[in-house]
Amino acid sequence: MMKNKLLSTSGLLLALALLLGINLAAGLFVKNFRLDLTENKLYTLSNGTKNILSDLSQPITLRLYYSEKVFTGIPGIANYSARVKDLLDEYVSLSGGKLTLVVADPEPFSETEDEAVEYGLQGVPVDASGNQAYFGLVASNSANKREVIPFLQPEKEDTLEYDVTRLIYALSNPKQTVVGLMSGLPMAGMPANPFMAPQGGGQAWFILNQLKQNFNVKDIAMDVDSIPEDVNVLMLVHPKALSDKTLFAIDQFVLKGGRLIAFVDPFSEADQPMSDPTNPMAALQAPRNSNLKKLFDAWGIELVEGKVATDRLNAQRVQMQSGRTVKAVEYVAWQSYSKEQMNTTDFVTRDIEKLSLATPGYFKKKANAKIEIRPLVETSNQAMAVDSMRFQFGANPEQLLREYEPGGEKLMLAVRLSGNVKTAFPEGVKEDSATENKDEKKEKNNTEKDNKPKQKKTVEIIKQSKAPINVILVADTDFLEDKHWVQVQNFFGNRIALPHANNDVFVLNAIENLAGSNDLISLRSRAKSDRSFTKVAELKREAEKRFQAKERELQTKLEETERKLAQLQQQKGSAGKSILSPEQQQEIADFKREQLQTRKELRNVQHELVKSIENLGSTLKAINIALMPLLVIIFALLFHLSRKRKLANA
Repeated sequence: MMKNKLLSTSGLLLALALLLGINLAAGLFVKNFRLDLTENKLYTLSNGTKNILSDLSQPITLRLYYSEKVFTGIPGIANYSARVKDLLDEYVSLSGGKLTLVVADPEPFSETEDEAVEYGLQGVPVDASGNQAYFGLVASNSANKREVIPFLQPEKEDTLEYDVTRLIYALSNPKQTVVGLMSGLPMAGMPANPFMAPQGGGQAWFILNQLKQNFNVKDIAMDVDSIPEDVNVLMLVHPKALSDKTLFAIDQFVLKGGRLIAFVDPFSEADQPMSDPTNPMAALQAPRNSNLKKLFDAWGIELVEGKVATDRLNAQRVQMQSGRTVKAVEYVAWQSYSKEQMNTTDFVTRDIEKLSLATPGYFKKKANAKIEIRPLVETSNQAMAVDSMRFQFGANPEQLLREYEPGGEKLMLAVRLSGNVKTAFPEGVKEDSATENKDEKKEKNNTEKDNKPKQKKTVEIIKQSKAPINVILVADTDFLEDKHWVQVQNFFGNRIALPHANNDVFVLNAIENLAGSNDLISLRSRAKSDRSFTKVAELKREAEKRFQAKERELQTKLEETERKLAQLQQQKGSAGKSILSPEQQQEIADFKREQLQTRKELRNVQHELVKSIENLGSTLKAINIALMPLLVIIFALLFHLSRKRKLANA
């Protein structure tokens, strides 16, 4: 017996020594080892983020401002702050020493709070005295350039990795994005009409001002044969009847890794042909559509030709003259879309509340297309496709409404394309004959200087994309015009914008996202750490269903009783109490008793529903609290019985 006791003691001491040794070795040799056992790998960074961190060429400091004392009593933010800190620690551990994390508590009236305010962090009021609490992130590089997340909202946890990685990428790549703008619409202001007296050409579209404030915008003609090498993102607006040489230039730009956002349209209201007094019908009959059909065919997508997407469920109300009166009518060809019709997991549309479109088209994926097409904005499933010719001479909103027939499927209004594609011009394009004649004349004039025949410039044709392409397409050009998303007012010489939709945010988000590296674009929304109990939610729904039918029945009965009672009371009030017969007075008394009884039953049903849900919660809580100790006890008993059996057999 003594021998067994000594063996047990020595075994315990050996186990303790082994445990201490393992901890010591882990502390010395595997400091950065982290094991993520969460179901959705919440604390494991994506490969895109890891690639960006491995390419960092300069040190970056991350400053997390968190009002710990204030937010400790708010579980939602307190728990999320722990998640943020853990994720930032993971960034630091994978950065090869390039990232430094500083956590600061901006207490009221402290220098740290002054820093937070200076950096543009968003404070939230915490008491009546006006004290503010902070939970934001500031990233800065060696050149003292800063990127800021004003407030880390728990609701945006699924995009936390993208937000942090974007900050780091922006600081490690500080060069301003060059946006090449090719527009078939007068975004810089309407040009003068040669058939009319000289007058002001109109203001530039406000979206153009926004672009110039945020990016280096370079105007590109609509008939170019190459896209400048320094262009990061090409913004193509209303590409109407482009020549093959220009389409080829766009094709090669995309295949080389250039990013493209294109706005096409089956009927562009903003495309206003100049009126010719000698032929007034010419402007009305002029085509107002645009497409990139040859490129779309090669990419595996199509803009459905000659069709406008209408949507009654999201129609805008417009003022319409009807005789001498003006009335509001749903115009199904003009639509306002909220988050329900947007892809909230894509970083272009995740923060957008409202988009406004006018006579948009829609996209379809071609059969056997291999490219990934991700919808960004869709109609409701009650949309209807209408011939674009109906809008050529002005559509009647009331007639469109009368003839409206829901199609039963959603239509894609804006999409993101990604994947490998082949060129639309495998043989290249033939050189323009006019260009050849000019070159020949120039060559002939210079024969005295150079007797050698002119050699044609050979251009290497890229037959397939070198990497997955990144393209965003919008089936509406009116989307960009001021009148559809913003009211611009002149205030003492300054243009003040009053947006009623977020069309500009969509464009800026899209360009910013496209301008990032493939690693940044590859990041997707992640799962949230705050996981709801799906079984609990299911049981709650079942409990609610059991009581809702009875509740509706009682509610209907109560409303009917109160209606009849009100009628009798009204008779009593108008006719006088003495005129009511004893039977009517008894009926009033019966209705009052029935009213009280129904209310009592309704309260009981609602009480039972709450009680059943509370009981469910208590049961689950008891299981969670008792299960682990119970398992330990069972394991200990089994171990004791097994040991006792071994000692008995010894």
